[in-house]
Amino acid sequence: MPFYLKSKKLDFSTGDEPVAVINQKEAEIYGIQPHDKILLKWSKHHEMTVDFQFTKSKVEMGHVGLFREVWRGNEWIDDEVVVEVIPLSRPASIEAIKKKMLGQALNYEEIYSIIKDIATDRLTDIETTYYAASGYIHPYSLTEMEYMVKAMAETGEMMNLSEKVVDKHSIGGIPNNRTTMVVIPIIASLGLCIPKTSSRAITSPSGTADTMEVLAPVDHTMKKIKEIIKKTGACLVWGGGLALAPADDKIIEVSRPLAMESYDKMVVSIMAKKVAMGVDFLVIDLPYGPTAKVKDLKLAKTIANKFVAVGEKFKIKVKVVMTEALEPIGRGVGPALEARDVLRVLQQHELRPRDLENKAIYLAGELLELKGFCHKGQGKKLAEKQIKSGAAWQKMNEIIVAQGGKNNLKADSVALGALRYEIHAQKSGKVVLIDNKAINEICMNLGAPHEKIAGMHFHIDYGEKVKKGDKLFTLYAKTEDRLNLGLKALENYQVVVIK
Repeated sequence: MPFYLKSKKLDFSTGDEPVAVINQKEAEIYGIQPHDKILLKWSKHHEMTVDFQFTKSKVEMGHVGLFREVWRGNEWIDDEVVVEVIPLSRPASIEAIKKKMLGQALNYEEIYSIIKDIATDRLTDIETTYYAASGYIHPYSLTEMEYMVKAMAETGEMMNLSEKVVDKHSIGGIPNNRTTMVVIPIIASLGLCIPKTSSRAITSPSGTADTMEVLAPVDHTMKKIKEIIKKTGACLVWGGGLALAPADDKIIEVSRPLAMESYDKMVVSIMAKKVAMGVDFLVIDLPYGPTAKVKDLKLAKTIANKFVAVGEKFKIKVKVVMTEALEPIGRGVGPALEARDVLRVLQQHELRPRDLENKAIYLAGELLELKGFCHKGQGKKLAEKQIKSGAAWQKMNEIIVAQGGKNNLKADSVALGALRYEIHAQKSGKVVLIDNKAINEICMNLGAPHEKIAGMHFHIDYGEKVKKGDKLFTLYAKTEDRLNLGLKALENYQVVVIK
C-alpha cells in the first residue's frame, strides 16, 4: 500500500547505494523493515528504487530522509516536496531465511544472500538470530554446509599465504584442553607454517584467544598478523578482530545468549575460517563424553565424517582425532590458570599437567604425519623431542614477543593476585565423575572468561583415590562478590563424585 511523505535532503552518503530513511515509529506503522526495497515516486517520469533504513532522531514523522545518492543531480527533489512511497519487496536474504525455517533446502544464491547481508550488517540481530535458530531446528545438508563455508569465506578477507599451511583445531566443550597453545609452537619450531586464529569462549570459561590474551595481545590487523607469521612462522590471534568469515562471528554473537550452536553450524564455522586462512592440512580434536559438547562416540563419528567431507570440497586434508573426555585436560580452568598450565608444559615445570602435555604431543604428532613431514609412527616422538629440548618454549616465547607480550614470562607469574577458596573431600573413596558442564557453569559465575584470573584449579584426577579432607579443587576469583557467586553456583552441582 503506497503512502505519502515529505522529502528531506540529508548530507549523508553510502558511497554507492541510494538510501532513504524514515522515522522508526512511522516504519512500524507501515510494516517496513530495514533493507526493504521501496519505490520513491515524485511524478510519472521521476521515480527511484532505494534501500530503506529507519532512524529514531534524524528524521521526523511525516518525512522521508534522502541520502546524497538519491537527490544529487535531481533538481525535482527538494525539501518539503511530497513523494509517494511504495513498498516493493523484502531482501532476498529474508525470504531465504523464511524458507529455511520451513525446513526447505537452500541453493547457493540464497545462502550467499543471507551470509552477505549478515556480513555487511544488512540484517538485524533478530533476523540473524532467526537464521541461526533455523539451522538448529532443521540441520543442513552437506551441500548446504559447503555453500555456507564458501559464502562465509568469500564475503571476508582471505589470508592467501604463499606456502602450505597446517593447523590444529579443537571443537571445545572440555574445560581447559588448551592443547592448541602447545601444538602451535611445537609445529612452528620445526619450520612449518601454522597461523592460528581462534574464537573467544561461547559456552565455556575460556577460549584459546581468551587464554592467549593473558600472555600477549590477540587483536591484530591482517597486516600485523602477516608480519608475525613472517617472523615466527605462526601466530595465536583472535579471529573476530579480522574480516575472516565475518558473518560467522556475528552469528556466534547472537547465539551466545542461549549458548546455542548446532553441530552442523560448528563444522561450518570452523571450516569457513580454515578456508579463509588457506589451510591445507588440518587435525581436528573432537573430544566426546557424557558431560562434553559431543555426548558419545556414535555422534562424534557422524560429526567427524562431516569435517572430512567438507574439507574434501575445498581440498583440505582433514584428520579427526576422537578421544573420550571424562575430566578437564590440565589442572586449571579459566584464562590465567589455563595459560599457567600451557607455560608449565612448555617450560617443563615440575608441576606441569602431564595429561595436557601428552595429548598435545600426540595431536602434534598426528599433524606432522598428516602433512607428510615424517614417516607414519614417528610424529609423536618428534613432537616430544621439541618439548623436551626447549625448542617449543623458545618458539612460543618468540610468538608472545612478536604479538606484543613480555619476554620470558614465568609460568607462575600469570595467575597471581586472585582470591582463593579450597574445596575438600567430604569422604574417602575413588573419583568416579568430574562434571565438565558443572565446571563451566561455576567458572563463569566466578567471572571467567572476562575476568582473566577467575576459574578453578584441580588437585585430583578422574579415577584417583582420595581421603577425607584431601583438596579436590580451588576456586579463583578477582573479588569477594565474584567468589560468593561462584560458591552459590557450586551449591547446585556435585562437581566431583566420590564412591
